[in-house]
Formats: sequence, structure tokens, C-alpha cells
Amino acid sequence: MTVARCLTIATSDSGGGAGIQADLKAFAAAGCHGMSAIVALTAQSTVGVRAIHEIPIEIITAQLEAVAEDIGVDAAKTGMLFSASIIDAVADWLARTDFPLVVDPVMVASSGAVLLREDAVSTLVHRLFPRATVITPNLPEAEALTGHRGSRRELAERLHEMGAPAVLVTGGHGESAVDHLFDGRDHHEIPVTRHPVAATHGAGCTHSASLCARLALGDDLLTAARTAARVAADAVAHGLVEIGHGDGPVNVLHAFAGPSSAPAPHLPHQE
Repeated sequence: MTVARCLTIATSDSGGGAGIQADLKAFAAAGCHGMSAIVALTAQSTVGVRAIHEIPIEIITAQLEAVAEDIGVDAAKTGMLFSASIIDAVADWLARTDFPLVVDPVMVASSGAVLLREDAVSTLVHRLFPRATVITPNLPEAEALTGHRGSRRELAERLHEMGAPAVLVTGGHGESAVDHLFDGRDHHEIPVTRHPVAATHGAGCTHSASLCARLALGDDLLTAARTAARVAADAVAHGLVEIGHGDGPVNVLHAFAGPSSAPAPHLPHQE
């Protein structure tokens, strides 16, 4: 197998900026083959989430089994999982696998919409944290999960004590621009470049998907985390501020885009 195979287990963002759509773009940017198991649908745009619809459990499991049995998985990530029943189904399937797993504990959208039900938080912690290679909460998520306010170092240690083998508290929020990685033994601070660009929609998904892709490609966790930090920051720097009326989507594929003024290809005339 010459192409690394990455699986995202998450929710569809109809606006194309976050969720499954962001993950698949990040996988492609890393040179990986992306696959998806969609667990819920959102009616979502750059300004908010209008509605959420859960996919039936049997369809979620069927998606997971279909891609794994035919294509195979080198690494996977979870994103917005929404409910305890979805988390249980995903965890049951993951318990039979042994590839690297990035768990992004998506809880609240930047618009304020709740993306993880309150009664599902403990299920996420107890069922998925122990199976993860690394979890990637942002600062507000780390505080919500631990019920504690403190430094990223302190939060990472508390999350490790809650069952996560390794914790990467990302640096997009708070005063300090740094990702903090705790692998259960050593602490590593990874500087993050913040860009004053109003296009951060999907930054967290892009970060965790890029981390997943680098693990699939064989990087060790610290190397993968450093690369993911650069990729996510670069995607914000080239974000699509002109898209939508809210915070625009990040653009992880900017290097592959041709000039906007390129002429349309010539097509032969057909009667």
C-alpha cells in the first residue's frame, strides 16, 4: 500500500467548512486517501448550526465495517459525535481495531451551538479516551472536560489522569499561542502562529485531521503534532474570508488552487 488511508468518524457540515468536509480536505492535503463514517448531519453555515440529525446506529456501523473490510485503515480520528448512543457504537467498533486514533472532543461550535449532549460527555471520556492515541481539546474544551481552569500543562495532566494516554491542548484560544502536548511522561510546547484573519471555521478539525494523517504516514506523535500545528495555522492564514457572512472557512488546499484569473478551458463545439 503506497497511499496512507485515513478515516474520519464525524459529522457533516453542510457549509463545507468544518466536520467531515474539513477532515477530507486535510487528508487530501497531506497526500492521504480519506474515508468517512458520517454519524450526524448538520444544517450549518458560517453563521451557525440550524439543525442536527443523527444517523441510525446500524448505518454508522455499516459505514465503518464497509471501509475497513475493503480498503483498510492506517489511522482514524473522531470529531463531533453528538450523543452517547453514537459514542457507544463507535467505541464498540474501535475496540476491535488497533490503528492510531485521534479523538477530537468537539463540544461547542464557535457560534455557541451545542455539538455534544451533556449526558454524552462521560461516555466520551470513559469509552473513547482510553482507546485514543491522543486527544486534541482546545482550551475551552479542556476546561469543560476537567471542570478546572488552569494552564494547558495542568489541564493536559488532568485529562491524562482521566484516561487519555496523550493529550494535546491546542493553542487557538487563550493568551498564549502554543499547543501543549503531554505524552504521559514528557511535556512539549509547540509554538503556534496566530493570524488576524476572520476565517477560522474548521481550524480545529483541520488540526486534528492533519495530526491523524501524519500518524498514518508513520510520524511519531511529537513530529505529527508539530506538523499539524503548522498546517492548521497556514490554513487560517489563507482562509476564505469572502465565503459566507460569518467567520469564513480555513483553506488547507490553497497550495493546490490555480490562479483565479485562469481562462476557461477550450471545449470543442458540439451540435
